[in-house]
Amino acid sequence: MNILILTGKFGMGHWSASESLRQQLLRAFPQMGAEVVDLVAYAMPNTSKAVYQCFNLLVTRGSGLFNMYYKLTENAPVEFRPVFEPFFLDALEELLEQRRPDAVIATHPLCAQLVSRYKKESGSSLPLITCVTDLSSHSEWITSGTDCYLVGSHDIREQLCAKGVDRSIICVTGIPVRSEFKRPVRRKAGRERHLLIMGGGLGLLPRRDRFYEELNALPNVKTTLIAGGNQKLFDRLAGKYENIEVLGFTDRVYDYMARADLVLTKPGGITLFETIFSELPILAWEPFLEQEKHNARFLVRRGLGHIAPKEPERCLDAIRALIYDDEALEDMSGNMRAIKAQLEGESLGHILTALAAERGVRV
Repeated sequence: MNILILTGKFGMGHWSASESLRQQLLRAFPQMGAEVVDLVAYAMPNTSKAVYQCFNLLVTRGSGLFNMYYKLTENAPVEFRPVFEPFFLDALEELLEQRRPDAVIATHPLCAQLVSRYKKESGSSLPLITCVTDLSSHSEWITSGTDCYLVGSHDIREQLCAKGVDRSIICVTGIPVRSEFKRPVRRKAGRERHLLIMGGGLGLLPRRDRFYEELNALPNVKTTLIAGGNQKLFDRLAGKYENIEVLGFTDRVYDYMARADLVLTKPGGITLFETIFSELPILAWEPFLEQEKHNARFLVRRGLGHIAPKEPERCLDAIRALIYDDEALEDMSGNMRAIKAQLEGESLGHILTALAAERGVRV
């Protein structure tokens, strides 16, 4: 069986979810073919980098405009038609002809919309699985050509049902994360605390020196700070403070989560489920993007963490209030274990096994 996973690098979360799905599939079905393709880069090999740079600029400098569009379209009653649809459809048709997949998994709404439109126009019965990579039921994810939805929570399933999606095709799997985040958690008890700070793929972290000076002075707290793509911050802070280890990019975040007592991070959908599977309490930066606001409400409502104010001094107060509170941290970890127990972790494997039998191919 050959699976094509389509995505776009509008933020690295979609790509990360795609790679996690590929890893999950190959572990379950070693003989399966599974490939991740950035559809935007495939269709626009010479300009996709500029497109992504413009998007990053929009969400960091023009978040108000982005949020306005998001809210206006959140409950749109009609199926989305992508910008430059004919151009992308030509590229998609070429890609499908080359790869000849038995099924497609879309981890970005643009990809789901295009595959759905392709199916409608061509009469294709190609199975489409749409993996929603935020705790959102935004209408951009809903397409008539989707045969199955993978969603992060039971709340999202109910919201999609309210928008007319058939309950029987919605599976609550959690948002896909790498298998390394799912290893048994064994944190060492002791007086010393470990704080992990992450700025997301864009390297968004406080700039004031005083924040890091006070962080360094917290009694019995060792901090690991992952600057991501923020090279200026890395150069400024690396080796400067005794109790703060500064990293740039790393693909071993799971190791740092496994030994942390608390993480301060953006409430992105992928990161949220990495912490859930790691049973690591969250202090989330106060979000400014609408989809991250949905994620933040989920983590507070389910008792997984708190929201950290934007102001550095108030953020430090939030760290001090939580990192020494053993009872609160254990309650949050316990709530994460409860969420993991509710997920339909094997759903995707069952779906693909059924598809393989239906199409007469080997998984």
